Amino acid sequence: RGRAGRAVPAGPSGAERWRRGQAMGAEAGGPRDTAPGQQLRALFYALPPGESSFRTVEEVPDYVDKSIPFFITFIGLEFAVSWFQKRKLPGRINDGISSLSLGILSRLPDVLFRSIELISYIYVWDNYRLLELPWDSPWTWYLTLLGVDFAYYCFHRISHEVNILWAAHQVHHSSEDYNLFTALRQSVLQKYTSWMFNLPMALFIPPSVFAVHLQFNLLYQFWIHTEVITKLGPLEWILNTPSHHRVHHGRNPYCIDKNYGGTLIIWDRIFGTFEAEDAKVVYGLTHPVNSFDPIMLQLRPLAHIWNTFWATPGFCNKLSVIFKGPGWGPGKPRLGLPEEIPVITGKEVPFNPPVPAYINCYALVHFAVIVDLYTELLASISMLSQGTVLLRIGFIILSLASFGLLMENKSKAGILEIIRCLVFIGVYKLGYFRSQFSFLGYAYEV
Repeated sequence: RGRAGRAVPAGPSGAERWRRGQAMGAEAGGPRDTAPGQQLRALFYALPPGESSFRTVEEVPDYVDKSIPFFITFIGLEFAVSWFQKRKLPGRINDGISSLSLGILSRLPDVLFRSIELISYIYVWDNYRLLELPWDSPWTWYLTLLGVDFAYYCFHRISHEVNILWAAHQVHHSSEDYNLFTALRQSVLQKYTSWMFNLPMALFIPPSVFAVHLQFNLLYQFWIHTEVITKLGPLEWILNTPSHHRVHHGRNPYCIDKNYGGTLIIWDRIFGTFEAEDAKVVYGLTHPVNSFDPIMLQLRPLAHIWNTFWATPGFCNKLSVIFKGPGWGPGKPRLGLPEEIPVITGKEVPFNPPVPAYINCYALVHFAVIVDLYTELLASISMLSQGTVLLRIGFIILSLASFGLLMENKSKAGILEIIRCLVFIGVYKLGYFRSQFSFLGYAYEV
């Protein structure tokens, strides 16, 4: 039964139709192709309604996956501009590999499960919508832009003010560098709490329009993670810019809990969370995790909450450990005391264990192999058995953890790496792994 109890013809649900459309790929009814120029403009939220409005979710292109070549191009461009401007690179090998590892790790659940954001949205739309705005109206398009960005602001702010949500979101803030690699440093757990903030829009905005803006809002936030762009003049009043977002990633006292916007900065100006860039920003967490291990970076904050929960006396205080701010303690205000934020001297040294250059080169080469295996997995997922998919995912996780330990120069990293390589040889010879480039097969075995 549809809205208001009205009987509707039996047929597949919206969620099921979306699954089928994704499986069909480029076939009829699948996502539409986008020209390179359109894809580039999508990265800057610059595709107008006439080029990015679709009747069904199945027709919506996968703008995020198709942006990967542009991600690589812009990262290379950032390196070149930074070298030209400052005669230094914008980041470090160990931190860059750590960011990319966290990005891959965050996408692995999507290999096994469909996006909870779209599935939940389509379910509410199919069963509870109150009004159906026209999918091809520019007014619907612009209303969705505002709605998705405001929902992101609300979720983002709460993720900084509720400890259990911060435990997931802090992964994105854990880098002590600030570059385009940092944009790809994402949490595995965050998407399982963010989806509910979008559901009110499902009462009246078609899923196809929402699916476009969900991607555009994410893509826009890629290019603002850089230091090579300074100020953008009058655009600073309306849009989230690299300058505004540098403040958000800072651990200086004036940067804490500021500039939550995704695409627009107007929400911060309206609700009093805006702060302009002033003193030189020092990036990272107020209490750095000091690790390049992606598994440790994902799970250590949860372990800290668990230990604090049991060590804190009183049932109400235990609940406060979970639902109040990360700086809260008994007798303190909800978000903690500002004076307890560590003072920034400007002499802070990023976590950078001494590692021989050949280890960094080794990790870089083997990480490139894992990226090849990961992209091949995405390309062939529909042809693989569930066991093979799980085996590949398990090996990718093992590899990313091993690289993190190598770059930290841990004593047992070599033993784990030898085991990892032996596993690779075995499963590669048995045909469970396959490169996108057949000519690399012998090189991988060597």
